[in-house]
Amino acid sequence: MPDTMTMSHAAARVEALIGQLLGGKMGSYIAGEIIPGTGAALTLTNPADGKALLSFADAGASVVEQAMQAARGGQRAWMAQTAAARGRAMNEIARLVRAHAEALAELEMLSAGKPIRDTRGEVAKVAEMFEYYAGWADKLHGEVIPVPSSHLNYTRPEPLGIVVQITPWNAPIFTAGWQIAPAICAGNAVVLKPSELTPLTSLVLGKLCEMAEDVPNGLVSILAGAGPTTGAAAVAHPDTRLVVFVGSAEAGAQIAAAAARNIVPSVLELGGKSANIVFADADIERALIGAQAAIFGGAGQSCVAGSRLLVDRRIHAQFVERLAAAAAKIPFGLPSDPATQIGPINNRRQFEKIGAMVEAATQSGALLATGGGCPNALQSSGGYFYAPTILADVARDALIAREEVFGPVLAVLPFEDEADAVALANDTPYGLAGAVWTQDPGRAHRVAGAVRAGTFWINGYKTINVASPFGGFGRSGFGRSSGREALSAYTQIKSVWVETAANPAAPFGYVG
Repeated sequence: MPDTMTMSHAAARVEALIGQLLGGKMGSYIAGEIIPGTGAALTLTNPADGKALLSFADAGASVVEQAMQAARGGQRAWMAQTAAARGRAMNEIARLVRAHAEALAELEMLSAGKPIRDTRGEVAKVAEMFEYYAGWADKLHGEVIPVPSSHLNYTRPEPLGIVVQITPWNAPIFTAGWQIAPAICAGNAVVLKPSELTPLTSLVLGKLCEMAEDVPNGLVSILAGAGPTTGAAAVAHPDTRLVVFVGSAEAGAQIAAAAARNIVPSVLELGGKSANIVFADADIERALIGAQAAIFGGAGQSCVAGSRLLVDRRIHAQFVERLAAAAAKIPFGLPSDPATQIGPINNRRQFEKIGAMVEAATQSGALLATGGGCPNALQSSGGYFYAPTILADVARDALIAREEVFGPVLAVLPFEDEADAVALANDTPYGLAGAVWTQDPGRAHRVAGAVRAGTFWINGYKTINVASPFGGFGRSGFGRSSGREALSAYTQIKSVWVETAANPAAPFGYVG
């Protein structure tokens, strides 16, 4: 920990938690040790006050090589165990996560700026992820195929080997668990690089994985480093067999291209501009609450955020008025306060991007119904707080209606009828999520079938579970990162042919 900085209360608490959870060292977690980086200094900042928490050195290519060497041995040792033993070990990881839940939640709150009420829930979901995939560990099996010959033909699902995973800053521990659990369930080793802005809880999760009995060192490594250096080295490494990326479409395209040059497949979970559709016959009170949860939960820093609200023109004006009044009442403030529902934006760059997009929208004619900028009461904090913001009268071709903001900013657009709502919902290159609010069951299912999105809710929003497949259409990426479907991405199928005939035909060759 740097002693040249003025130590804030948050920095002091982070230092104490790192001492408790990581032995007081900062670096990459590899084979049971914290390995210092070799590159430029990176500084973590507290989103709630803009002050430095700690600095560490970018891992770099040499540390990536150490992680890969450890992963090779860890993966071999992991697959030497029975599937049942691997399942028991994964349940033990879940137990360790629960045992350290409060410390993990606090560390996530301090470093990522997420409200403590959210981080506690997300840590609990990480434990559920390992428990869910623990149950799959001894149920991955092939099948016998009735081929039209005298052969016994059967298939074997086999692990890929070493999987590189790159996770974002908006939900660090949640996305780390979301990716690690299915990968090791299928028998792979993981080299995970979290965002350089939020590596701390991922490092702890990596350590907890290998603290579990029968989990070999090297099975889960966590790289503390930047994307263009450490991440690029991991993606390009010759031992990498799959690249999984969660983040922006722009970065995802670059990573997928780099993986392809290495003849390696990728799974991409990218951004979204999800449409939340409200018909005039909806339960308006429920729809009002749902619209707030869809965009303002997590301060809008969610890939599935319902950032486009499409409202039946017959109720549009009244709905916007009521929504703006309700949004202004949402508890907003320090993430350490259990009452806080909206905390700060994670980093200054994103905070400034949000402000620039809102300003451009209002200059182009959008009406600011509520919010915009940092609330007066929090301007002296130095934190990256952005008030819940609703923009009405948004043109359909406006940038704010087409591109992801990744903040608590809602663009409201009216529609004329069902066909217009579907057309407007699909008028985007993204396809991650969407929702419809209506009391007409026929319409609900028609719209669910017509909107191009990987996840769709009817009379609800943002419910996800590890048992259900999750992923996008179009510019939102490809592949699925949860449910049974995720396991197919982490396995490769081998076809085995056994000749069973007593005197099989010899279509070629002679006996010498």
